[in-house]
Amino acid sequence: MRRKIVMTMFIGMLSGIMIFGLGACNLVSDEKQAHEEHDDHEGEKGDGHDDHEGGDEHGEEIVRLSKAELEEFGIEFAVAESGELKRSVALPGEIVVNADRMAHIVPRVSGVISKVTKNLGDKVRSGEVMAVLESRELSDAKAEYLAAHERLALAEVNFAREDRLRKKKVSSEEDYLNAKQALAEVRIELRSTKQKLHALGFSKAYLAELLNNRDTTFTQYKITAPFSGTVIEKHVTLGEVVKDDAEIFIVADLNTVWVNLSVYQKDLPFIREGEKVLVVIGHGTPKMEGVISYVGPIVGEKTRTALARVVLPNKDGNLRPGLFISGEIEVEGGMANVIAPKAALQTFEDRDVIFVETDKGFEPKPITIGRKNRTHVEIISGLSAGQKYVSKGAFTLKAELSKGAFGSGHSH
Repeated sequence: MRRKIVMTMFIGMLSGIMIFGLGACNLVSDEKQAHEEHDDHEGEKGDGHDDHEGGDEHGEEIVRLSKAELEEFGIEFAVAESGELKRSVALPGEIVVNADRMAHIVPRVSGVISKVTKNLGDKVRSGEVMAVLESRELSDAKAEYLAAHERLALAEVNFAREDRLRKKKVSSEEDYLNAKQALAEVRIELRSTKQKLHALGFSKAYLAELLNNRDTTFTQYKITAPFSGTVIEKHVTLGEVVKDDAEIFIVADLNTVWVNLSVYQKDLPFIREGEKVLVVIGHGTPKMEGVISYVGPIVGEKTRTALARVVLPNKDGNLRPGLFISGEIEVEGGMANVIAPKAALQTFEDRDVIFVETDKGFEPKPITIGRKNRTHVEIISGLSAGQKYVSKGAFTLKAELSKGAFGSGHSH
């Protein structure tokens, strides 16, 4: 009986030991599995971190171009340096007709318009007939000239006869003096009638032709262009009666125009003859550069501005009188530690940037802008003297950078 009890206890202890061993093995296995799962999870986190770092490196705002691409895109470089930054003054102005090349045409004699050959806007050549009028006044002037010429011939014959008779002592001294006086008077009359026709615009050649061709119409007066240009005003119609002081045409040579600038009192000390002016017309018309040729000595009582004038060529006719313009003049300024041309500046992600060359490529460097004029700006921060930057073609680099940002979230 006792042996049976001992055997029962031994078997129970053996069973407990086996159960404990299996439990320990399972615990070790569970811990190992958990440890492996933990390692796997850490590995996945490590892989994800590596990818993120690679993405940061991949998303750098860098543009890389080969030497051939730089030449193809016309990329040019410059070294940042100090320079003088001149101040720009903007003056309002207007394009007007060149008054030195504008003619107000009057007929010089009264009459009736019998023919009109030119209209508003027509081109005319120097000496070209613009209108014809019939004038009784002109007819009288020509008749007086021809009559004086005939009287001169008779007076010369009479004086020659009296001179011969006086030498033969047949005629008296009084008759001789009377003939001489008559000849002088006729010569004065002829000279007067000739000068009158010259004043009406008739040349010596025309007067000679008039003597040889007595059948020429006396009444016709041709109104001709004084120089080549454009008819900008017309105040005459067919059949109209005009006086000798009536302005019937205005002709202007529009190959050059005046630009009249209004100079305010505060800007007067800086505006001088010979200063360069950039004339901004706008509306698709290219800017033009000129030089101030005249500065008025008087300030207007109403406008409180002085006049500055620029003469510009106008071969293509784009500068139409009456257009309002703006004239930009660079005046004296101060020195800046770093200046750069405006063409080098770009806007990227709402920041003013300038592209600088680094070991990785071209990087848009944020900058702070100070003073500026028409062509250059002062760089207060972001670009140091001696640093190499892109002075021309920066827009191409910005386009490449934007292309990469929209395409894959990064640029190369």
